[in-house]
Amino acid sequence: MAEQPSKKTKIVDKWKLKSWYSIIAPESFESREIGQLVSADEANLKVRKVKIGLGEITGSFSQSTAYTVLYFRIKEIRGKSAHSIFIGHELVPGYVRTLARRRRSVMNQIDDVVTKDGVHLRIKTICISGLKVSEAVRADVRRVLSENVKAISKQTDYQTLVQEMVFGKLSAKLYNGVKKIGPIKRVEIRKSQLAESFA
Repeated sequence: MAEQPSKKTKIVDKWKLKSWYSIIAPESFESREIGQLVSADEANLKVRKVKIGLGEITGSFSQSTAYTVLYFRIKEIRGKSAHSIFIGHELVPGYVRTLARRRRSVMNQIDDVVTKDGVHLRIKTICISGLKVSEAVRADVRRVLSENVKAISKQTDYQTLVQEMVFGKLSAKLYNGVKKIGPIKRVEIRKSQLAESFA
């Protein structure tokens, strides 16, 4: 009895089923293209988290941009563009450690704030003194930092606050508020995090 010829299985190239999408930053970063993602289903792109260095967006790799990492969340797909929102940033841990050298006091403050337009986020501030300071001074610095970051956030819309956090303007404002309390050398926004809801 003759053998039946076997049916050939059709091989599908999965890459041909996928499309490239450009990741678009929010208006606070001039709606620039910050990367690309590939997917066979655009639904898989929504709520995806994207990490990128600040220097990659600005094209400038100075000290202020080289050690800052930004986080975005894809919220909307329009054609082949994946539009994102800013959900936070942080300073590279290694850079933070270089700030906290010996014979210095390090003061960390964490605050949950609400912006002028009702956006909730958490801001983590680090303050470095040039010399060791007493616990009383540390407490005063943290109190003033907390009061000021909440007040500034309340008077500022979210997109503007993002710019001020990332590019150092907020740090400068906070520094001016605490520099007379003790030998304060530096204030940095160590991390920010948007309060997100996925309901």
